[in-house]
Amino acid sequence: MMLRRRGLVCGAVSTLVVPVFARESVAKTLHKAAAKPAASGDYATFLAGVRREAIQQGLSASIVDDALALTAEPNAKVLKADRHQPEFTLTWAQYKDRVITDKKISDGQAAVSQRSGLLNQISKVYGVDKGVIAGIWGLESAYGTKMGTYHVVDALATLAYDGRRSAFFRAELFKALQILNQGDITPSGMLGSYAGAMGQPQFMPSAYERYAASFPAGGRRDIWNNEADVFASIGNYLAKCHWQDGEPWGEPVQVPDTLEQNQIGRTQTHPTSYWSGLGVRPVMGGSFVGSGLEGAIVRPDGPGGEAYMIYHNFNVIRRYNPSDFYALGVGLLGSAIV
Repeated sequence: MMLRRRGLVCGAVSTLVVPVFARESVAKTLHKAAAKPAASGDYATFLAGVRREAIQQGLSASIVDDALALTAEPNAKVLKADRHQPEFTLTWAQYKDRVITDKKISDGQAAVSQRSGLLNQISKVYGVDKGVIAGIWGLESAYGTKMGTYHVVDALATLAYDGRRSAFFRAELFKALQILNQGDITPSGMLGSYAGAMGQPQFMPSAYERYAASFPAGGRRDIWNNEADVFASIGNYLAKCHWQDGEPWGEPVQVPDTLEQNQIGRTQTHPTSYWSGLGVRPVMGGSFVGSGLEGAIVRPDGPGGEAYMIYHNFNVIRRYNPSDFYALGVGLLGSAIV
């Protein structure tokens, strides 16, 4: 239920449903395009060229051989997924109902409760809200239970050979081989999405190289099996994208009928006092949680739909996946489960 983007650079990381770079990430999002003929030359010749270039770059021949042994021919399932991505046209209300379900919340509450101490530590180290870390973890991998079953080298080699976005995926393929050469993961253990987004945070290889972190620092980075590294990597990504510690991402608000749609949007930032003067009020009553900050209002479904005051950190979440729906989903889920 997520659209995918990949490649990640403080710009997007993973692959969620709906508008996760690919996620630079990211993100970041793989856009649907017409299928193109496969690259000229057979697949074995293509792989031989990849092997030769990788070894010329100083990578271990045995590691490269082990990795490429996982891809004897283009993966038909990868090509089908890439060429037939469903085009979702969801309202915010529909997306919210699909993403923030009672089960997602109860599962998240249980998962966070079991890992509360670890999340608290990592939140403090990186200065990033633990609810947002948990929210991203929940949306990207269902709290570590769904991170994709494709061998990343197989998927990336298939897409690099296919020709539609060969340059992008070829670069990611070599990044993946470099990661394997570092010994952080084995070729068979490097699992992810059909587009090469890896592990529980759904980082593309280029994003992994830039943002993946070990916890405690200094060890091997394992975003597949080590939850401390998963949380630290998400926290490190957000911190490097300028998360402001102690500030909220946003909050639900009520807006008066007199507020026109063209007065709102992510770029229409003003002090909360300005919005208060126009009759905007927090749904929960009282003062804005971001009182004194600059904020903007988003109303994804237009007049009559839900509205939210968003602050700087909302846009940091959007760096992980450039979608208002995604950022709202992360924020609301995180608030519900922590």
